[in-house]
Amino acid sequence: MSETMSTAPAGGAPAAEPEDDAILQVRNLKMYFPVKSTGIIRRTIGHVQAVDGVSFRVPAGGSLGLVGESGCGKSTTGRMVTRLYEPTGGSIMFDGQDITKINARGLKPLRREIQMIFQDPYTSLNPRHTVGSIVGAPLRIHGVLPKDKVLGRVQELLEIVGLNPEHYNRYPHEFSGGQRQRIGIARALTLQPKLLVADEPVSALDVSIQAQVINLLRDLQKEFNIAFLFIAHDLAVVRHFCPEVAVMYLGKIVEVGDRETLYNHPNHPYTQALLSAVPDVSQATIGGRRERIRLEGDVPSPINPPSGCRFRTRCPIAKDICAAVEPPLLQIGPRHKVACHFPGEIGAHPTEPVTQRLLGVDAHGQPDPGASPVEIPSGPGYSDTWFDLRSNALGRS
Repeated sequence: MSETMSTAPAGGAPAAEPEDDAILQVRNLKMYFPVKSTGIIRRTIGHVQAVDGVSFRVPAGGSLGLVGESGCGKSTTGRMVTRLYEPTGGSIMFDGQDITKINARGLKPLRREIQMIFQDPYTSLNPRHTVGSIVGAPLRIHGVLPKDKVLGRVQELLEIVGLNPEHYNRYPHEFSGGQRQRIGIARALTLQPKLLVADEPVSALDVSIQAQVINLLRDLQKEFNIAFLFIAHDLAVVRHFCPEVAVMYLGKIVEVGDRETLYNHPNHPYTQALLSAVPDVSQATIGGRRERIRLEGDVPSPINPPSGCRFRTRCPIAKDICAAVEPPLLQIGPRHKVACHFPGEIGAHPTEPVTQRLLGVDAHGQPDPGASPVEIPSGPGYSDTWFDLRSNALGRS
C-alpha cells in the first residue's frame, strides 16, 4: 500500500465546506445509562452504551438524516441535542456555544432556538389541554407576546401547518393522527427555532399522510430557514428530505455521506444490508429485483458490545482485525466517510484491510513495529484530504 500523498481523482468535489456554516457540531458524544443491581442496596453493575463517540454536523438551514435499526441510539442522540438528556461525554456546539456546559437555568433561552418534533402524535400532546393551550404554551412561558396577542399567533401557526385556525379550542382526541402531528409541528415552530430535531415524525402516520407531513416540513424549512436533524428508520423518507445521511449501528456512526453517494455507492456492509431492504421502483420498472442481503444473528447488547467493530458479529466479511481494532470513521471521498476495515461496494470489498498501514497494525490487528500510523481526523464535517480506495493512498482535492 502506498504511503505517499496522491492527487484526488478527476471530477472530485471542491475543498471541504467551512466549519463556520454549521449551526450544530457534535463531537465524540456519549450517553451511558447505568445498570443497577437488585436488592436493598442498589449498585451500578454496568452501563448501557446507548451512544458511544458520535460526531456529525448540521449546516445552518440544512438537514442531516440519522438512520438505523431500532435501538441503535438515534433517538437518544436527538434527546441529547435538545438537552432532554444530560450527555455522559462529548460536546454539542450550537451556534458557536457548547450547550453541554449550560446549567438548567441557562437552558431556558436555548429552548427558543432548539425544538423537537416527537415520534408519537398521540402521547406527545396533553389530552387535558386544548390545541390553543398546547401551541400557545411556549409563547406564555417565554413571555414572547402579550397575553392578548397569543391567540392570534396560535391561529396563524395552525393555518401555516394546514389546520383550521378556528379549531384552537378543540382537544387532541378530536383530531386524526396526521392532524395531531401538525399540531406538534405548530408547537415546535412557535418560537421560530433555528434547529428542529424531528424524531421519527411520520412513522406513526398512514403512508398517504406521511407525504403531506414531509412536504409540509420541507416548505417550512425553506420559508423559515430552519435546520433539521431528521431521525428515521425509513430510508426512502430520509432520501427524500435530507441531502446528507448518517447511518448508526449500536451507538456508533458507521457511514455518513451525501445522499447520492450513500444510496448509490454504499461501502459499509451494514448500510448495504439496510438499503437492500428498501423497495426499488426503478428496478421494478425494468423487471429486475434487487438482491436482499439478510443479516444473521441478533443485535448485540449495548451493555456488553463486541470488541473492535461492533458490527463484526453479523458481518459477512469480518476478519481477525475486526475483533482486535475498532475501525476509524475514515473519509474515502470528498463527502463520504465509512467505519470499516474492508470498505467497498457490494462484491468489491478488498481482501486486505485498507486501514492496516493507517493504524500501524498488521492484518490481525496487532501492532506493527515497522509501520508509521497516520493521524485520521475524527471530528464532524469533511476534510480536503481523504483516503482513495482505488489508489490505496491519501488523496487531496
